[in-house]
Amino acid sequence: MTKIEAIIRPNKFESVKGALIQMGIEGMTVSEVRGHGRQKGHTEVYKGREYEVDLLPKIKVELVLADEIVEKVIDTLLTTAYTGQIGDGKIFVYKVDDVIRIRSRERGAVAI
Repeated sequence: MTKIEAIIRPNKFESVKGALIQMGIEGMTVSEVRGHGRQKGHTEVYKGREYEVDLLPKIKVELVLADEIVEKVIDTLLTTAYTGQIGDGKIFVYKVDDVIRIRSRERGAVAI
């Protein structure tokens, strides 16, 4: 099993979610997060004053998947979250040793 965390632009979330659901992905965890990468945010002007926006709003999508579909999901994320601009986000991939469904105590792939 593999866990994927994708940090994406908020305006790309609906298309990412739709593409994942269309692929048959049944579960995901979504969080509104703030952060920055190399660009360290940006400068904005409000009422004539300039100020730094150093933590930008992002969406974090977390998925735990069977290993067989990981590459297909990554390709889908790359395609649907892409704008070509700085700040498109990142995808992190982790190995998962075990999953346990609390309600039924099922373990492994059946618990995903």
